[in-house]
This record gives sequence, C-alpha cells and structure tokens, in this order.
Amino acid sequence: MRGVFLPGDSTVDLRELPDPEPGPGQVLLAMRASTICGSDIRAIYREHVQGDPAEMYQGVVAGHEPAGEVVALGPGAIRLRVGDRVCVYHISGCGQCDDCVRGYQISCTSPQRAAYGWQRDGGHADLILAQERDCVVLPDFVTYLDGACVACGFGTAYEGLIRAQVSGRDALAVVGLGPVGLAAGLLGGKLGAVPRVGLDPSPERRELAVRLGAVDAAFAPDEVDAARAAVDGGAHVAIDCSGSESGRGAAIALVRERGRVVLVGEGNGLRVPEVSPTLIHPSITILGSWVTSLEHMRELVSRLPVWNLHPEVIVSDTFAIAEAGAAYQLADAGRSGKIALVP
Repeated sequence: MRGVFLPGDSTVDLRELPDPEPGPGQVLLAMRASTICGSDIRAIYREHVQGDPAEMYQGVVAGHEPAGEVVALGPGAIRLRVGDRVCVYHISGCGQCDDCVRGYQISCTSPQRAAYGWQRDGGHADLILAQERDCVVLPDFVTYLDGACVACGFGTAYEGLIRAQVSGRDALAVVGLGPVGLAAGLLGGKLGAVPRVGLDPSPERRELAVRLGAVDAAFAPDEVDAARAAVDGGAHVAIDCSGSESGRGAAIALVRERGRVVLVGEGNGLRVPEVSPTLIHPSITILGSWVTSLEHMRELVSRLPVWNLHPEVIVSDTFAIAEAGAAYQLADAGRSGKIALVP
C-alpha cells in the first residue's frame, strides 16, 4: 500500500508499505476519504512540534481524519462487519482510565495513548488499521467525505458549541472561517443560533462562509464593530477557531454582557488588557474545549440525517494520494475550504 509521511520543512514523502493485518480487537479499513486538519499543518507539516507529548509526531503515516470501509476483521472484533462504513475517532486511548470510560480518549494520559496520524499510522494511505472501539458507523445518508469531516473538525466544533449550550436563543459569532469555523457556523445554525456572523482575514474564506450559509455575514478582523452591530450589539456566544491571540481577543470583544466565549483553536496567547472592564464587569464566561468525545461524535453522526446536513459541503478540493504534496500546499495557503485525499 501507499502511505503519506510528513518529515517536516513543508514536505511530503509518499512511500510504499506492506499491507497491515488486523490484530485482536482491530479492523482493517480501505481508505475512502482522509481530510487534512489545521493541526497537521501547524504541528507536523511545517515543523514538528516539540514539548507537547500529545502532539509529538512519531514518523507514522499521517492523517487523523479518516473514513473507510471495513475489509477485514481481527480476532475478537465483535461489533463491526466487513462492508461497514465508518469514520474513526482519532485518538486511541488505554480504554481503562476515567477519561476513556467517559469517551474522552483525547484526554487519556496513559503511555498507551496513540493518536492516528501522530503516534500510530493514520488515514493518508490506501489501508488503515483501526481499533474496533474507535470506529463510528456511518448512516446511509452520511458519505465517506462527511465522515472524514466529522472525525475531527466537525466533532471539535460540535463539542465547543454544546459546551457553550448554543441554542435558538443565541446569536453566534465565529472567529476564523477555516474548516472548523465553517463547521461551527453550519452546526450553530442547526442548533438554532441566529443571526451568525464570521470574522476572518481571508476574503476567499469570508465569501465561502457566506455562500455555504455557515454565517449570514462575514467581516475582516478590523471590522469588529460592524460585526457586533450585525448581531444587535454583540453575540451571545463567540467561538474562536483561529487559535491566534488576536482572534481570541476578537471573540471576547464580539460578545455582549454575560456572553460566552469558547476557545477551540489550538495555539498560545490570550491577551486581555484590563480584566475588570473586559471580563469581570460584563460577566463574560470563557470555556476551553478540546476535540470531542466518542459519545458526542456518535451523536453528531446520528443527527446529520435529521438536520439534512452534509459536512462535505466544506470540502473545496480533493486530491489522490499520489497528489498529497499539492494537497498540503493548498491547505497551508489558508485560503480554501477543507482539503481531502480520496482513492
């Protein structure tokens, strides 16, 4: 089989590998869609992150947003069948700690924890070896591209929105209109949030967000006042998907008194010039949200047919595995929607 590796320095290495065989409790998937995440670009493609064990790339096949078809079962696999269509929760935890039992394998601290595409082979390949427990079965309505988009991006956005308890009572502001921001806007609409505004420096991404219906209006970063006016003087909830210090500051500036701000974009830096007038007096709530749980991913997948929502609408470009280098270059440019590798 072929597999994509990311040695750093903005390069892609395509290698021939032996086909894997599933062990106990594992299934073998034929990859049908594997999307590129912003964290792949930030922490692996450009240069390998140092110091954070959860982000230490171990020279494995890249890609942590896979969806595929079950083609073989290992001993002890009891839930799935050959031919099942699944997406994969992208962190395989120990399965025993409190976080894993509650479905938050992302927070597992066991030495056994291994993220697909980071510490164990991921989805940028012809075949993917997955733990059966990490697989989420896709309803007929949900395409493979939908499933790949759910596997991290839409799951991350959904977790942030439900942590902020977004509902039809809320106006929503989305900071950063990349793939996760597009997901947040689309899912926020399905949860009832109206109106929705977005903030992003890229004109292409602002146009795409409005065209897809992820937001009702989109603004440049220096147009915070106009964005606030578009949500009647401030959003009830703002979600920062940019991971930048300026984006987080904009999210705080976009909410009204007693508003909620949820931070899902990875990155360092949160500068608040004066805490009392900025946070304490207006009683702003700030929430952190890291990826999602297996339970909420299953819940999201089950809601997509009810909402008539195909996450693949945010996919702007698809590439074959052999074209992975071009796919990563386009994703790194930061002006497109979601980028996917497909057979």
